[in-house]
Amino acid sequence: MSKDPLVIFTPSGKRGRFPVGTPVLTAARQLGVDLDSVCGGRGICSKCQITPSYGEFPKHGVTVASDALSEWNAVEQRYDDKRGLKPGRRLGCQATIQKDVVIDVPPESQVHKQVVRKRAEARDIVMNPAIRLFYVEVQEPDMHDPSGDLERLVGALAKQWDIKDVKADLHILAQLQTILRKGNWSVTVALHMGDGDAAPRIMHLWPGLYEGSIYGLAVDLGSTTIAAHLCDLRSGEVIGSSGLMNPQIRFGEDLMSRVSYSMMNDNGAAEMTAAVRDGMNTLFAQIADEAGIDTGLIMDAVFVMNPVMHHLFLGIDPYELGQAPFALATSDALHLRASDLDLTLHPAARSYILPCIAGHVGADAAAVTLSEAPDKSEDLVLIVDVGTNAEIQLGNRDKVLACSSPTGPAFEGAQISSGQRAAPGAIERVEIDPATKEPRFRVIGCDLWSDEDGFAAAIATTGITGICGSGIIEAIAEMRMAGLLDASGLIGSAAQTGSPRCIADGRTHSYVLWQGSEDSPQITITNPDIRAIQMAKAALYSGARLLMDKLGTDTVDRIVLAGAFGAHISPKHAMVLGMIPDCPLDKVTSAGNAAGTGARIALLNTDARAEIEETVRRIVKIETAVEPRFQEHFVNASALPNSAEPFPILRSVVDLPDVSFNTGGDEGDAGGRRRRRRRG
Repeated sequence: MSKDPLVIFTPSGKRGRFPVGTPVLTAARQLGVDLDSVCGGRGICSKCQITPSYGEFPKHGVTVASDALSEWNAVEQRYDDKRGLKPGRRLGCQATIQKDVVIDVPPESQVHKQVVRKRAEARDIVMNPAIRLFYVEVQEPDMHDPSGDLERLVGALAKQWDIKDVKADLHILAQLQTILRKGNWSVTVALHMGDGDAAPRIMHLWPGLYEGSIYGLAVDLGSTTIAAHLCDLRSGEVIGSSGLMNPQIRFGEDLMSRVSYSMMNDNGAAEMTAAVRDGMNTLFAQIADEAGIDTGLIMDAVFVMNPVMHHLFLGIDPYELGQAPFALATSDALHLRASDLDLTLHPAARSYILPCIAGHVGADAAAVTLSEAPDKSEDLVLIVDVGTNAEIQLGNRDKVLACSSPTGPAFEGAQISSGQRAAPGAIERVEIDPATKEPRFRVIGCDLWSDEDGFAAAIATTGITGICGSGIIEAIAEMRMAGLLDASGLIGSAAQTGSPRCIADGRTHSYVLWQGSEDSPQITITNPDIRAIQMAKAALYSGARLLMDKLGTDTVDRIVLAGAFGAHISPKHAMVLGMIPDCPLDKVTSAGNAAGTGARIALLNTDARAEIEETVRRIVKIETAVEPRFQEHFVNASALPNSAEPFPILRSVVDLPDVSFNTGGDEGDAGGRRRRRRRG
């Protein structure tokens, strides 16, 4: 008997089987997928736009055929004729399921838009942008001294600003004469000051004195999210920050899934390149619109990203990064035209991509180095950029080491039973009373705790929709401190813990964090959830411990948590889980989006570009995949907090109950150890 087709939605990861002919919108609603619809499925509002993905998906165990959805119909054609649908898009209310399919719900089709927590950190930056404005007065043409308008403009820049050997692109020549005459022979020139040995180049002209500004973008292209800061290149001010989900998520949530997709699909890498560039243009148009400026005034952009994103953004197949020795096509910084990357900015806009450090330590890690300067630190600092792929640096003025660890997407709510991205309605903070074992929590979009008056009314709009990364970390750490969870990661039964919230769940137990209501689903912490976090945090800790081994130390002086997610991690809870080494809690700080800050520094100060290019050459790269001790550290770090490291500083401030639920036979007394039954 054949099974109904399997439908997998991204980025939520929710899946289910539905009869042939089921509308995608119906399947989404039944699975609780966040797919909008205002017109009730009549094909009028177009809020339910989706993007089906085709090809091999080893991560999901499916092959999606070209006829996985019903054929394009008259309703979709009518809407496309009137308003236009992006290539590849379908209407979820019209497309019906025919075979196994992977369906991406784009950000604009989601009811609860994601809160991308990558903000521009306050920072003092010396202003020295690559593009500057110069007002010049140009000599009028003279029949007795014949020369071209461009030559006289170049001469004026040399004479009035001492800027020599200026070049111009063809688009400047096409408008030069009109602008010069309109400005009565005075113009404002936007001049790119040159990359390295390159000559200065005219990018734009305004008649007369232009008193407005020009803009640049600092972009952090992550595996999960793309965040951009729009900066005024005259003042350095951040005038807009925004972000969206990386559209490549539909090809795989983690980097190796995307490498695998490119290997198994002939056009896979090109598909992913097109998707991320399209996402970039959507984001840039959005951020410019919010700031009230024309994208044509954005003339420079700086990009940071991990090596796989680096290759896919540039249109390079990441095949070699999927196998030892993890060779990059290039690790050097790149100076390109934005048009080379299909970016719709100013026609002459430039782009700068920071250097990569190693095969799995990318330009984003270089940006963190630029922002946090471990190479200038007097004490030993551990910097952890927490994301789908954690990048770790350890060092001081004497030496800096770097590595990466494949933590996966669990820290961001993926692979978690009730997990979701950070959006309104997601649980983000958790506390559990160690005596009563009762929880309380906060959700994104509400400042009240769940046990405070007015909470129900305050969340009436969003409801309680799931739990995000910071919430799952705090929940598991609180369960450990409350004696609901043992060091091996097992949840105890109601009899063992004394809490009716610990319910049987197959062969293990789950903890009910939220009982649920008519509008909100029940939210539980399951043993598979804990296993996913254990694997992610063990990878993170093992990378850090490996760098400590290389420097011959068992302690660090301070820890910096970087990244959008790192900014929201509680140091105490992170240490209870054993995500980071033992350290005084007041020495664990957040750097916010340090990669984005580094990109902003490079955007606004070209001297910083030369500085980081030199700095990365001195960083010692450690490849965790070939280090024998990595696996040993990983096994030890799977325990909460660790089976081999004593964590004396943590234990001096936090009580971790000595409970064990990994036994058979009688359940024993509440909260105590279970007695192992002897075999006779």
